[in-house]
Amino acid sequence: MPFADLLTGNRLVRNAADAMLARFSRGRTRFLDQLDVAAMQLKTLLGLTHTARTTRFGKDHSFATIRSIEDYQVRVPVRDYEAFWKEYWQPSYPNLDGITWPGNVPYFALSSGTTSGSTKYIPISREMLKSNRKAAFTTLAFHRSLYPDASLFNGRVFFLGGNTEMPPGPDGSRPGDLSAIAAVEVSSFLRPYTFPPLELSGIAEWDKKVQILAEQSASLPITVLSGVPAWMLVLFDRLKKVTGKSTISEIWPTLRVLVHGGTKFDPYREIFRKEIGSDQVRFLEVYPCSEGFVATEDPRYDLLRIVPDHGIFFEFIPMEEFSAEHGKLKNDHPVRHTLANVEIGVQYAVVLSTCAGLWSYLVGDTIAFEKRDPPLIRFTGRTKYFLSAFGEHLISEEIEKAIQEAATASGAEVLDHHVGPVFPSEPQKPGHHLYLVEFRKLPEQMASFSTIIDESLCRQNEDYRAHRGGDLSMLAPQIHVVKSGGFNAWMIAHGKRPPQHKLPRMDNSGNLTASMARWLQEQGFLEEK
Repeated sequence: MPFADLLTGNRLVRNAADAMLARFSRGRTRFLDQLDVAAMQLKTLLGLTHTARTTRFGKDHSFATIRSIEDYQVRVPVRDYEAFWKEYWQPSYPNLDGITWPGNVPYFALSSGTTSGSTKYIPISREMLKSNRKAAFTTLAFHRSLYPDASLFNGRVFFLGGNTEMPPGPDGSRPGDLSAIAAVEVSSFLRPYTFPPLELSGIAEWDKKVQILAEQSASLPITVLSGVPAWMLVLFDRLKKVTGKSTISEIWPTLRVLVHGGTKFDPYREIFRKEIGSDQVRFLEVYPCSEGFVATEDPRYDLLRIVPDHGIFFEFIPMEEFSAEHGKLKNDHPVRHTLANVEIGVQYAVVLSTCAGLWSYLVGDTIAFEKRDPPLIRFTGRTKYFLSAFGEHLISEEIEKAIQEAATASGAEVLDHHVGPVFPSEPQKPGHHLYLVEFRKLPEQMASFSTIIDESLCRQNEDYRAHRGGDLSMLAPQIHVVKSGGFNAWMIAHGKRPPQHKLPRMDNSGNLTASMARWLQEQGFLEEK
């Protein structure tokens, strides 16, 4: 019998693995609870700059002389991906050894530019692979320490991720989706406890892949499922068709944890409860991005908790430092906070310095702190995900909340959505917001769905309410229903293959919205309501 099969079937080995996880979880949680976060972050930053002091970037920014956070912030300006790419990575790509981080880069995480549509190539160093693993085990530790009887290794952990077929480039580096990189890097010790095997996760065609995954996993003892919510729902549909059963708990009675990330989960929560059909399954949110693992849910607080000790130094820029019209910094010297001095309730843009050679790198995400000790946050959106075409100054968190309220009140289930402005075609006629919505279950009354969104945004945002007053400068939102599979078809047609790419949910220019609506209409996926 192969070693992997022996491990899979050996209950003693599995019990031992669970016992090891339990001991690790208690120690890891206790360590983080007692940690001086500010001191750890300073230690992390000085360690990063010392390691990279002989790189081209380190020499350009005098890393050898940095002794404090203040030294670092004076020497290193905030940069976005485009600046790093043009100034440092592009001239040497794919061989980045010694450019912004020492050593060969084994992987590049491919990340969609979301609003711009361009593909980003984010370097993933060996140290970053270790960082991501540490953060992933921290996720399990928080869960296991709160639920000590939750046995996870008595079955399989299902990673629903991207295509693991990543042909190496001329220097041996391999570009691919972050979830695929993580799947390839699973240790030989853990692989007997995971699904799918590499030969299945390497299937490029998503529709074919999810069908095979459903067929082969339906009879397995799945204990943990991890993935992007929209694509897990696709898997659930296939599982129910394959088995003829009505809930996921009937198919996988051993399922105990569902790990989700990549998008805000609130609009999906009730759908997942119905699909799973059991109160024994707990939802855990993670906040990984291609640039680094930012935070993981601490279930004691039901909030995301920043992981401060895994090779990433965090900075936070108040959103008031950004232009509302363009989502870019107003100047080259913005206010930069750390975990030691952030304020509760303020909208911040996330900035990372990492063990893969990103330095004061503007990720493009926005968060708000709920607590400083421990550092608890909620994800609020993107620096470029906003609507202010008419001066309404909406952020994605407000849009998401309004859609969730509308779905709950109207009995609808929303699978995904996109929203953008439609500008006036005549001087005397105001513009409005166009919502493209793919429903899992249609609302009882579409007009009510639209009205509730409008009313919710008026309550949440004074600028929106002012512009909606009397329909003088902005009309009520308009809803177009996207037929089942429409967004998936649009993404594939535009080179954004699931599950590694996510649908762009907001477009302040209106150009992407108009283009998307036109394509969906031409392909027969759109119906106006």
